[in-house]
Amino acid sequence: MAIEIFNRFELKYLISIDEYYEMRSKLLERMTFDSYGNNDGKYNIISLYFDSAERGIYYETKNKLSFRQKLRLRVYDRTSIEDQAFFEIKQKFKNVVNKRRTVLSLNDAYKLIKNKPNIFSKELPPASNTQILKEVIHFRNQYELEPDIIVSYDRQAFVGVNEPDLRVTFDYNLMTRDYDLRLENGPYGHHFIHPDLVVLEIKVSNSVPLWLSNIVSEMNLSRKSVSKFCTSVELAEELALKRKKYS
Repeated sequence: MAIEIFNRFELKYLISIDEYYEMRSKLLERMTFDSYGNNDGKYNIISLYFDSAERGIYYETKNKLSFRQKLRLRVYDRTSIEDQAFFEIKQKFKNVVNKRRTVLSLNDAYKLIKNKPNIFSKELPPASNTQILKEVIHFRNQYELEPDIIVSYDRQAFVGVNEPDLRVTFDYNLMTRDYDLRLENGPYGHHFIHPDLVVLEIKVSNSVPLWLSNIVSEMNLSRKSVSKFCTSVELAEELALKRKKYS
């Protein structure tokens, strides 16, 4: 069963391909591949992000408000409209990330997006957690959110052998599109981060173990705030301006 509620710290870094290979070999001494992925812990993620006409969600994140939140619909690997999807509310207060999600079919998720029910509707689609589904609906209605942009990437994920709450992920092949907002059409679009760069994230409930802190220090990695959503929006707007200029 999919975990529906997360509370953890997330530390982000932007690293080179060479640094990725070096760190990956070091991690395998104390971590193992995520069982949700293939034999190498790899899988694909495609997310549909929502925003208001005034870009309220974008500016919350861009301006680094102490409390900010996002709404997204996410699928993993190749998916049909009958397969499962995850409606997620991701909230961040200072450095602590809270994620609440519920599972439903992608087809039902599309119907919910189109019909715009309120939390008192009697015909809500079946979901793994009805309370979280109502939170999704309330959040969307309160902020007047609409489907905005798709973000996709490949991920290799590691979990701690002796630290079960420790998770390290490497995201690469990061692409976006603000057209064809159908998740089942797969990952494609424009790269919003250079293909030779990788987003490293360290996720932990309490503190980063000393051995991992030592690796980060020895490799001289510096934390870098990387918002996949904001970077995607900015690229989409840049491309739109170019199309307008040359049309």
